[in-house]
Amino acid sequence: MPEDRPTISTHVLDTGTGRPAASVRVRLVRDADGSLLADTMTDADGRIRDLLAGQPLETGGYRLEFILGDGFFRSLAVWLDVDDATRSYHVPLLRSAFGLTTYRGS
Repeated sequence: MPEDRPTISTHVLDTGTGRPAASVRVRLVRDADGSLLADTMTDADGRIRDLLAGQPLETGGYRLEFILGDGFFRSLAVWLDVDDATRSYHVPLLRSAFGLTTYRGS
């Protein structure tokens, strides 16, 4: 698989502890047909480098679901539109007991 193949990735950081959030379950679903493309866990650095697991990136809508476990915020779903399948998309999540923040990363 080429290293420059476009993909969707994420990085989850726990801002309450100042550490990466390891073992956070993340699912990626394609909106068009509801197909589950990924159901995996963040690594020790809080990252998932390729949610498509080798599948080609296609234009269209996707839902990124973060399953956060116990606490006030148990999960978060983010809907994103891929309008250019020639570039990668990175969606970081900053979490704490008091808030969640996500943004379009680089």
